This record gives sequence, C-alpha cells and structure tokens, in this order.
Amino acid sequence: MSPTVLLADDEPLVRTGLRALLEQQGITVVGEAADGAEVLPAVRRAGPDVVLMDVRMPGTDGIEATRQLLAELAEPPKVLVVTTFDNDDYVHEALLAGASGFLLKRARKEEIAHAVRTVATGESLLFPEAIRRLVNGRLPGGKYTRAAKTLTRREAEVLRLVATGLSNQDIAAALVISLETVKTHVGNIFGKVGAGNRAQAVVMAYESGIVAPGHLAGQ
Repeated sequence: MSPTVLLADDEPLVRTGLRALLEQQGITVVGEAADGAEVLPAVRRAGPDVVLMDVRMPGTDGIEATRQLLAELAEPPKVLVVTTFDNDDYVHEALLAGASGFLLKRARKEEIAHAVRTVATGESLLFPEAIRRLVNGRLPGGKYTRAAKTLTRREAEVLRLVATGLSNQDIAAALVISLETVKTHVGNIFGKVGAGNRAQAVVMAYESGIVAPGHLAGQ
C-alpha cells in the first residue's frame, strides 16, 4: 500500500511542486501546512504516514514541529526533513529531535519517492557521509556522553556499523551473529542513548564521541 504524506513548507510553489511530483509517483498527499504551528493539527486531521518537513519556516520551525509531533502523539508519523543545504545546522537539530532522515530540495523525483517509502516502512534514511559532514567540527561531549558510556563493547561496535549505513542484515553478516541478536543490540542502543531511530542514534554517536568525525572517511 502506498504511503500517505503531509507537506509542511511555507512556500506555496514548493508544496505544489512536491504534491505533483509525489502524485506522479503514486504517493497520496493528504494535507499541507504553511507553518510549523499548523503541522500538529494537520497531522491529527489527516493522519499521514510521513511528513515532508521544511526546517526553515517562519513562526514555529520544522525542528520544534518535529518535537511536538513526537511529544504529543502516541503514534506520530515519520518525519523526513527537506532542506536546501546538506550541511545545514537545522538538519542536525532536526535529526536529534527525531526526524528519520533528510532530503535535499534538488533531489530527483525518484529519490524523493524512494525516501518517503523508506521512512514509511520504519527505516531511517541514512546518508553516512552527509551525517558525518553535519557533525564535523563539533567536539564530542555533552548530554549524550554519559549515556554512551553505558553501551557494552558489542553495542558500541554495532553502533559504529550502523553509522556506516549498514542494515541489520549486513551487520549480522559482518559480525557473524544472528539477525535477532543484532536487532536486540540495536534496541538496547536506542534505549540507552534515548534514540527513536537510526538517524538519531548515529548523530548521538558522533556527539558522544563513540564514532569519530573521521570514522567514515576511510570507508
């Protein structure tokens, strides 16, 4: 079944373009919001699977709107951030707030449709190199360091592999362990660092120093 989408962007032309693009790809747009403050009421009305969220909106921005969705709804939609720049500080904050991934506005229509379908299934849209750029130059430390120290050696190893963009199946093969064991480790990691998805866990891994900014450079 095709996922449903709500568009949150302050530019009417952008919303019109995204609607046309998604509908060409067989994805139904069930609502729109022109400001972050409109997102939560619109989601409650329309019940979309995914919100395509512009982070830079007047009034309530996409970061705060993402936080509101996760705090107020028992089953919030997945949030896919749409931005102009792949090194945007707003994107970094949106991922920490719980967005499942991000897309550039210049992405091809097939890429946007694929991204929507990916996050709708519960997967995070990870671009390891882009996430590395988002956190590059930020010193490890802060509120995630203590939580990261509670990870076992194996959990830290799994998190580093998640940061490279590997799926659970790929991690199981790399570590020669069962898929169920990987899923257990990932669930434990999420619980310990307070992450809601893989993208958030990876950013937290960098923020805490579990994964070094140069970790992916040699991949």
